[in-house]
Amino acid sequence: MPREKVVGPRALLDRDQLDADIAALKAQHGDPDAFRRAAVDLFRTTLTTGRARIVETFLHNRRGLACAESLARLQDEIIAAIHDYVLLYVFPMRKPSAAERLAVVAVGGYGRGTLAPGSDIDLLFLLPYKQTPWGESVVEAILYILWDLKLKVGHATRSVDECMRQGKADMTIRTSLLEARFLRGDQTLFEELRARFDKEIVAKTAREFVAAKLAERETRIAKAGASRYLVEPNVKEGKGGLRDLNTLFWIAKYVFRVSHQAELVGAGLFTPQEFGAFHRCEEFLWRVRCQLHIAAGRAEERLSFDYQRLIAERLGYKNRGGLSAVERFMKHYFLIAKTVGDLTAIVCAALEEREAKPPAVLDRFMGSLLRRPRTIAGTRDFAVELDRVTVARRDAFIRDPLNLIRLFWVADHYGLAIHPDATRLVTLSLKLVDAKLRADPEANRLFMEILTSRNAPETVLRRMNEAGVLGRFIPEFGRIVALMQFNMYHHYTVDEHLLRAVGILAEIDAGRAVEQHPLANDLMPKVANRKALYVAVFLHDVAKGRDEDHSKAGAAMTRRLSKRLGLTDSERDLACWLVENHLLMSNVAQTRDLADRRTIDTFVDVVGSVERLRCLLILTICDIKAVGPGVWNGWKGQLLRSLYMQAEAALSGSQSTIDLKKRVRMAQDELRPRLAAWPAAERDAYMNRHYPPYWLRVDLDRKIRHAELLRSVASEAAPLTWEMTTDPFRSTTEFTIVAPDHPRLMSVVAGCCAVAGANIVDAQIFTTTDGLALDSITVSRAFDHDEDEARRADRIIKSIRRVLLGEIRLGSLIAAKGGAPKGRDATFQLETRIIIDNSASNRHTMLQVRGMDRPGLLYDLTNEIATLSLNIVSAHVVTYGEKAVDTFYVTDLTHAKITDAARQEAIRKRLTTVFASSETSAPGQAAGPAAKAP
Repeated sequence: MPREKVVGPRALLDRDQLDADIAALKAQHGDPDAFRRAAVDLFRTTLTTGRARIVETFLHNRRGLACAESLARLQDEIIAAIHDYVLLYVFPMRKPSAAERLAVVAVGGYGRGTLAPGSDIDLLFLLPYKQTPWGESVVEAILYILWDLKLKVGHATRSVDECMRQGKADMTIRTSLLEARFLRGDQTLFEELRARFDKEIVAKTAREFVAAKLAERETRIAKAGASRYLVEPNVKEGKGGLRDLNTLFWIAKYVFRVSHQAELVGAGLFTPQEFGAFHRCEEFLWRVRCQLHIAAGRAEERLSFDYQRLIAERLGYKNRGGLSAVERFMKHYFLIAKTVGDLTAIVCAALEEREAKPPAVLDRFMGSLLRRPRTIAGTRDFAVELDRVTVARRDAFIRDPLNLIRLFWVADHYGLAIHPDATRLVTLSLKLVDAKLRADPEANRLFMEILTSRNAPETVLRRMNEAGVLGRFIPEFGRIVALMQFNMYHHYTVDEHLLRAVGILAEIDAGRAVEQHPLANDLMPKVANRKALYVAVFLHDVAKGRDEDHSKAGAAMTRRLSKRLGLTDSERDLACWLVENHLLMSNVAQTRDLADRRTIDTFVDVVGSVERLRCLLILTICDIKAVGPGVWNGWKGQLLRSLYMQAEAALSGSQSTIDLKKRVRMAQDELRPRLAAWPAAERDAYMNRHYPPYWLRVDLDRKIRHAELLRSVASEAAPLTWEMTTDPFRSTTEFTIVAPDHPRLMSVVAGCCAVAGANIVDAQIFTTTDGLALDSITVSRAFDHDEDEARRADRIIKSIRRVLLGEIRLGSLIAAKGGAPKGRDATFQLETRIIIDNSASNRHTMLQVRGMDRPGLLYDLTNEIATLSLNIVSAHVVTYGEKAVDTFYVTDLTHAKITDAARQEAIRKRLTTVFASSETSAPGQAAGPAAKAP
């Protein structure tokens, strides 16, 4: 396939003119130092001008390979000119000896003849024998000029013998020599290197090289991110990136002895169509990489959110079909990465075929036994070769398209991998997956057995997806393949997220998640509609990327698909309900007050049955865990368990209907025996220190700790008393503070936590009848050891005490901590929403704030709430990547709800300004003065 047009060297610089200009400078400057400075200035101007023209051309025509090759050509000419300058004017040698020869060779990425705008250059200075004083001086002179030009140069000086010796011992050096390219100097010396390298190393070590490169690839991918569907991919080193294409060509060059990419077809490695795909992938990835380097102004390889929107715009992507321009760009990126994965599988299959022929007679006999396909009972179309399922005949799919589904069923049923040859044949037969096959009851039955398999459904579904079958058989799923969501919360593309969710469900179903999810593990065997649950998990985000609500649209898709997949009416109804409400339990658990009876009653009204509740809990766990590493934690698990237990009690009719006063007395009677060591009069007086909500919302263990803490306050007479507990299972640390009640206490606590880098996930706020604040703050655990957690808590408490005493100003501390990550406001565009709801609680007004998260946000919000003369009864803090969802249950100073419409509007306006002011002022300074001592 023809390459994109490369800007020729003469279009970038005129070598004859450059040489003439250098000669003129020599005539002008008798002083060698002055001459050198003038020459370096000329080289710098020539290089800068040439690079600017290449970049300008690239930004206009968007041809990535042409840009990379033009930059390499320009660099070639500059290095050649520098070499000639040094040999002609600095260290001339009229009659060099045999030892005084030198070749300048490009190696590594530069040796391939491509350079990104921010890439470094790798050079080999090749000598015939050991280094001579003349050779050493020439190399130093060339390098110093390159360094003066601010170029990043990787370099080595070796003789041909040293190259052979080190190439045999070091795989990195061997790979760099594989792509060596002559630049300037003694070409005979270079040809000697290439001939000896081919004869002494390449011809004898193909198997070793392939094994090393594939192992190196696995290590590299594990470091960059194991999935090719990470939403901030590494364009160079990530799975499906440029390095994978480089590795394919290295292997082909080494094993199949090709010199140029176009020879891959002649070598039988690729079909013309596959080579076309190789070239398209390379062009696209270079286009993105060059744009990334230009946008960053340096060698940046990670396609982070900060650059995705800009590059999408520069490459001409537009909003369309419910997808933003950046989402369309990234979908294209991930489809390219998938194609790179397909090409990798093709090369690996060819290598296996080539290396599978043992040399010895006995080995040939044994090899034939191993390679002889074994039949599979009940089918003539599939066989087992080298413990992998493959097609027994090339027309297996044409003769019966159902085999395109049956192949994956066989792989799952027998626990076999799929042979690369079979996968390649599948990709060439995708047009056979048509409406007729999709409507075939047997095809749908086999697919449901794969989806609900107790073996490894995630693995088999991923194979189906990578082969292209899954998206063809389930077109609704095909539309979200490689679809990313432009936010910091989701780590994977939508299809990868769904497949991982199915895998997590399979782990729970198989009983392999007892320690992580004990409740779900107990509930799974009780689920009566197992197939409906699997379908819901598989499809819960299938409508992402559309203009409409993805939950409702997904439910409609699920209803259509469920009928095709053979679900009964009751199973279909449950699957649709689960998809439509798949966010319900997570939202309620994380953003609502679970101690408020109205929260439970409202949730139960929507759920309606224990079967739905069980399935919804399990679906919610799978959904959260599949978002990405570190998203799930013990705290979220505890919230979901608490909500489940209360909802199940209500649905089963076991929830207490005793009136409020009796429930308070029961809670007090439960505590009395645990305070048996207290004098009776003191114990009775303590029962009157709390208002009813405290008795109903706090569990017994905390009540005991709170009682001892409050008892210690009178004896210590300190402005602030506290205690800390850790919970490794929930991954949280809780510290409880007792202090004289103060309207800004919660704000002070939030600010000090922000300064300490502590992430607040929940807050329970109470006031005793004698005017003390009793606040329990739960933060995400930051350290493995309790001692470290205790030291952090101590720092937070000391800061709170100093702020309350007026010794420090909290706003200044938060401002010094720093604002939102650089560029986030420009990268992400979130609408601020303030929701005021009096129906969510019987006693309080629910105030929910949604907007862009940043350090100090919770402090600013709570500070503003205090300024509005509102009491915070409880706070529930959730962060979804860059998005904050903070919920406060509040009352006015008379402990009544906020019902006045004018006051509600004033609250909305004031809290909205907290987000608006963050764009123009440091965090923590927009919400008024620092808190003063009470």
